[in-house]
Amino acid sequence: MSHLLEITNLDVKFALRTGEVTAIDDLNLTLKKGERLGVVGESGAGKSVTGFSIINLIRKPGYIARGSIRFKGEAISSFSEEKMRSIRGNRISMIFQDPMMTLNPVLTIGTQMTEAILAHMDVSPKEAEAIALEKLAMVHIPSPGKRLKQYPHEFSGGMRQRIVIAISLLTNPDLIIADEPTTALDVTIQAEIMDLLIELCESGEMSLILITHDLGVVAETTERIAVMYAGRVIESGPTKEIIHNPAHPYTQGLIKALPESRKPGEALYQIPGMMPTLTDIPPGCAFNPRCPMRADLCTYKRPEAAFANEASGHIALCHLVSGEITP
Repeated sequence: MSHLLEITNLDVKFALRTGEVTAIDDLNLTLKKGERLGVVGESGAGKSVTGFSIINLIRKPGYIARGSIRFKGEAISSFSEEKMRSIRGNRISMIFQDPMMTLNPVLTIGTQMTEAILAHMDVSPKEAEAIALEKLAMVHIPSPGKRLKQYPHEFSGGMRQRIVIAISLLTNPDLIIADEPTTALDVTIQAEIMDLLIELCESGEMSLILITHDLGVVAETTERIAVMYAGRVIESGPTKEIIHNPAHPYTQGLIKALPESRKPGEALYQIPGMMPTLTDIPPGCAFNPRCPMRADLCTYKRPEAAFANEASGHIALCHLVSGEITP
């Protein structure tokens, strides 16, 4: 099966007064039609920058320094802003963390939805309203006709996030990038939103990239995982395999930190130290100052991708996995 999305050797840099920093470092990712991919890591790992790179929304002083992003075989990373508008919000939609950042507080939901449809599709205002109603019903908003006339502040947080998902579905996109879509919501609503996204992927052959720091959500929602650390994908492969057999010490630490991996009353595990800032990434393996398995080689030699399981495509960037050091 050919890939819907192919990211190859992507570098994203930010030109600061003190010099350039690398936010995304040699990123390689692929996504098939209908597939659900989870991008996981701590704050500052480069997850959101990856999402913004795909839809070419990197603001200055950031820029794509190297590599390519291909969508349905086309190199969209080299598209002009005008050409990119036919892809962004049309073939690729993005759901952001805070629905109030997406919704305009002074326009009704109906106005916002129909304007988006008319901007991308050649339909009449009446047809646009029919599409808006259909999408609100699809995300299980009750009384959609009444809801179209209401303003964002008249909805709860969970309802607003459903409306944002409905807006992202207006043009029947091939890919949705969901950047921490449930962070501000309580656990019950979180589960509902994630179930909804899975349902939409399974029914519409839509692909999903779920960006989150929550490994638990990714374990239940996605088919493949890419774990990011300091701008690099340090482990990727099938979700079940990575959850049950993590190869990289960082992924092992993330899984040990999940509450369900501890006995009742037992203290939660914490990975010591913090993610390095972009201006202070250590030489060798970026994780080496925090790694319980660190060897001398890790402090000066940068690890490259090695197979933890070639048959399933499970890879990790670790000298332990490549066999250069032994545990």
